[in-house]
Amino acid sequence: MLTRLDKLISASGLFSRSEARDAIRAGRIAAGGIVITRPEEKVDSGALITVDGEPIRTDARRCFMLDKPAGVLTAARDPRQDTVLDLVPGEYSRLGLQPVGRLDKDTTGLLLLTNDGELAHRVISPKSSVVKTYLAGTDGDTDEADVEAFRYGLILQDGTRCLPAGLEPLGGGQCLVRVQEGKYHQVKRMLAARGKRVLTLRRIAIGALHIDASLGPGKMRELSGDEIELIFAHSHSF
Repeated sequence: MLTRLDKLISASGLFSRSEARDAIRAGRIAAGGIVITRPEEKVDSGALITVDGEPIRTDARRCFMLDKPAGVLTAARDPRQDTVLDLVPGEYSRLGLQPVGRLDKDTTGLLLLTNDGELAHRVISPKSSVVKTYLAGTDGDTDEADVEAFRYGLILQDGTRCLPAGLEPLGGGQCLVRVQEGKYHQVKRMLAARGKRVLTLRRIAIGALHIDASLGPGKMRELSGDEIELIFAHSHSF
């Protein structure tokens, strides 16, 4: 598929359309190893594009993992508080990234950011049954009775019925919780229904995609196509 070079360059998020045209005219852009100086020239959308000799991503649909820190809202913008989009580096600020689903303000860990609406819908749709795995710290140890209650589906104090979920006691006031839906404060409310107050909560996986331990709080990196497929590769049998 042939696409205007200035359009391809602006899709990288590094340049606006006008900045892309200026960079092309300045001879900074090459497609397939050939320097091109006309912004309107069409090139193969699969060609290797470089800026000042460095390869860039030019596919329009992008997806990142963020290690969300505590105290940050999962929202697009908020006039009073920091949001996850305030953590996006400037080089990606033009991509139109949005959070996929949400994590509570005090919950940390794996959050996806994407400009691909179809992917976001697929991840959060109940029909996809994508499993989210959390590491919870509680004020008491969970036991086999709690495991069974989760397995059969809990009814919360307000009458909300939860789908079957996974619970794995780890001892020391910690456990893994695996859910296939995203109700409001769900993990905290499920554990509270079993008499356990959540002290800390961290999402460590979405499907078979695990948080990159090398990131650190507030840092993000782009996902490969294979990593995106891992999101949908986890069995949800509990």
